[in-house]
Amino acid sequence: MKAIRKLMLATALVAGATASIAAMKDPMVGGAAMYPTKNIIQNAVNSKDHTTLVAAVKAADLVDTLSGPGPFTVFAPTNEAFAKLPAGTVDTLLKPENKAQLTAVLTYHVVPGRITAAAIAANAAKHMGKATYTTVQGEPLTFMKSGRAWWVMDGKGDKGKITIANVMQSNGVIHVIDAVMMP
Repeated sequence: MKAIRKLMLATALVAGATASIAAMKDPMVGGAAMYPTKNIIQNAVNSKDHTTLVAAVKAADLVDTLSGPGPFTVFAPTNEAFAKLPAGTVDTLLKPENKAQLTAVLTYHVVPGRITAAAIAANAAKHMGKATYTTVQGEPLTFMKSGRAWWVMDGKGDKGKITIANVMQSNGVIHVIDAVMMP
């Protein structure tokens, strides 16, 4: 009976992720078309919803890395996500003397490889509804579905929702999130 329930859960999770993928083919992000032939940076700079993230990537000297061959999976916080941080946090992180801390925060949003929503759902189906991936920064992010939405949780238990999944890039994939994950 347990095996049947697991199989049913796995099927439902993958079906839900596949439906989400189909609905989000070549999505617009921040009012800009995202082209799968361009890399992560080439697309991100055109999103009006990601100007803070782009500024942070530039300040951390990660432009060349995220323009490289990858593949990378980026969980990209919006400007609104950065605005939810305590007052002064972004300004402090962007200071040259805090580059190491900024780099740690940004690389906590990057997982090696091209991980689609379907891959997250399949991984979660195998692990009692939760998928865990180790970030480039070295610490894990955990993913789970609640209702119709997929959520990402950092090591402190703070959560953010994936608002746009599977923005395919030439060197990976971006999933837009509504929170900044903190290592």
